[in-house]
Amino acid sequence: MYMVKRKPTLFEAISCIVVMAVLVGIGFGIFRMRVEPLLIASAAYAGFIAKRTGMNWEEMEKAISEKIAKAMPAIFILFTVGIVVGTWVYSGTVPMMIYYGLKIINPKFFLVTAFMITAIISTATGTAWGSAGTAGVALIGIASGLGIPIPIAAGAIVAGSVFGDKVSPLSDTTNLAALVTGVNLYDHIKHMFYTTIPSALIALVVYLVIGLKGMGQLAIPETVSVLLNTLDSIYDWNVFLWLPVVIVIYGSICKKPTVPVMLVSSVAAVFIGMFSHGFTFVDGINSMVKGFNVNMVTAQGFDPSSVIWEVTRLINRGGIMSMTGIAVIVFCAYSFAGIVEETGCLSVILESFYSKVKTVGQLVVVTIIGSIILVFTAGTAFISILMIGELLKEAYLKKGLHLKNLSRTLEDAGTMIVALVPWSTSGVFYLATLGISPIDFWMWAIPNYLCIIFAIIYAYTGFGIAKIDSDSKISCEIIKTIEKPS
Repeated sequence: MYMVKRKPTLFEAISCIVVMAVLVGIGFGIFRMRVEPLLIASAAYAGFIAKRTGMNWEEMEKAISEKIAKAMPAIFILFTVGIVVGTWVYSGTVPMMIYYGLKIINPKFFLVTAFMITAIISTATGTAWGSAGTAGVALIGIASGLGIPIPIAAGAIVAGSVFGDKVSPLSDTTNLAALVTGVNLYDHIKHMFYTTIPSALIALVVYLVIGLKGMGQLAIPETVSVLLNTLDSIYDWNVFLWLPVVIVIYGSICKKPTVPVMLVSSVAAVFIGMFSHGFTFVDGINSMVKGFNVNMVTAQGFDPSSVIWEVTRLINRGGIMSMTGIAVIVFCAYSFAGIVEETGCLSVILESFYSKVKTVGQLVVVTIIGSIILVFTAGTAFISILMIGELLKEAYLKKGLHLKNLSRTLEDAGTMIVALVPWSTSGVFYLATLGISPIDFWMWAIPNYLCIIFAIIYAYTGFGIAKIDSDSKISCEIIKTIEKPS
């Protein structure tokens, strides 16, 4: 029997979100079950609702396929980061950062240093994943050696990585937010400083206070000493080990495509590993796929079986295969997101929110709530930026607000929050590279949630809220179109 397609009711639309939140929240958050079957079960329920609205399986399958296709650029970066991590350990680049970091970094200033380093790298490269997957891996190793709690260290690393990603003109989400709202890229970045800079400064103060109170006093010096000696016996430290880093920074400055630059860096790392440490070419290629392994070391007198666990945990990592689990989660999450979006559930929920908006403060709060719902639902900031940007653009213009207020809030509640969602692509990536889930470090990624607090304060006080003026040509033209009688 043929069913006439219709929009889902508000109850049906909300039920999809509630079911997903309950399944993932209880199953993954409390019982620590695998998230993949929970997301598939959520997608199955969404499919049931879609069937009730008149969709058939072919349409659902197409919606899922299209959604996954849009995720492919992110998956390319994901696999590339896996290659980079494996080859940078093979070349000695990451171990060198750990080695000298343990010798140089003062534990009292570690959190501040970790935030600043990752922020600088992600600003230069435009990718939080690249920063956390390279410098972040080294910093987690340093934190472990210095006796610094891993959740706090991971929070500072992720906060710095996402901060740099958010304000970088090379970032995909930054460009997307500006593009969707029709705002000049650099106007968008400057307007984000209102929420981003105060949040970062507060975080730095907190990190400094925690450090000065005596966190990290080399509680296990014997282990650190063994770790340093082991790394010294595996690698031959020299200036060429910095070459992979230089290639990435040069590519970023010259605004070259991220993936090709990272691959060139990885190839250089393979040759550095061969000529500097005597590793084989075959192992270099294997490090791209399966990651580096201490058994690849062939130095005379070196016994891989004698290496302590703390060392193998730091250097046995990387490779494309280490990222396949994340890719599977992306496919599962996008199966749910594709069906929910195609049925119109998200539009129904957002329209119900918008109908109650009366003030600027309420409009910004609706933007934040809508973005967070989509981030938790889809596991990516791309969908929230695209959908909320398109749905609420007219509302901002009708209230005389410059669209850079919208673009800023899309990133405050999208780019910043997605890193704290355990089943998101970012959350799973940080679990794979840093070895800790957002469930454990979220409260220490301070700027990630402070941004939305500042956004709400500004919305209700009027501070940092830009109005449409005569120079806002794009906004003026759009609002004229909106006000023109049909």
